[in-house]
Amino acid sequence: MKVIVSNIQRFCLHDGPGIRTTVFFKGCSLNCPWCANPENIDFNIEEYSENGEKKHFGYEISLEELEKEIIKDEDYYMTGGGVTFSGGECLFQFKKIEPLLQKLKKNNINICVETSLNVPTEFVDIAIKYVDEFYIDIKILDENNEQLINSNSKLFYKNVDKVLKHNSSVTFRMPLVYGYTYTKENIDLILDFVKKYKIMEIELFQLHNLGEYKYKLLNKEIKTFDKVNDQDVNNLKNNLEKLDVNVKIINI
Repeated sequence: MKVIVSNIQRFCLHDGPGIRTTVFFKGCSLNCPWCANPENIDFNIEEYSENGEKKHFGYEISLEELEKEIIKDEDYYMTGGGVTFSGGECLFQFKKIEPLLQKLKKNNINICVETSLNVPTEFVDIAIKYVDEFYIDIKILDENNEQLINSNSKLFYKNVDKVLKHNSSVTFRMPLVYGYTYTKENIDLILDFVKKYKIMEIELFQLHNLGEYKYKLLNKEIKTFDKVNDQDVNNLKNNLEKLDVNVKIINI
């Protein structure tokens, strides 16, 4: 069995607890125009040209090879770290990599995922059996605007219900983007979401215009966004803190 990854990044400090090895899978059902990793939206290996040389985003790797790459850093996992699966949307690969997940659990390697949960629930069913830490993006909950990024709020709620029923180690993240995630309607829905699920921790991401060079390499349209101003960020932070949420603001 082989899967397609775009990168295996070592010594990561912001993709979960401790020192981690992050595996970036290609493929995502969403099409967020602010995505900093546009090379991970398409599920296939993509060819591009740089300085006249043909190169590729993505490569195939067997589960055995991927396990070896993860185990290489095992000594660093003593910090409470482990492996983080990211993307794209990593959960689309969980049916394929379940044999690897079983081996990692057997070796007591902490498993973390970064996900938007916009995936068929069958993949979430697999994830909850093995994943120790979930980092879940909250994007657009407003059904009137979810088509902007091809998201499905009903599916998101269904999958959140399942994750929270089986795993208490969950951190929610929210990218702040005017006109998309940062609208009055969406903010109100997110505050309702926090109250309903008694969310304890949220990370707010102030986005910059990242990934521009990769968009050019892929001949994809580049959209730029004004950074959400500090006053708006602090207003949201204050409203969340009134609900007893621990809020962390992260600039990327």
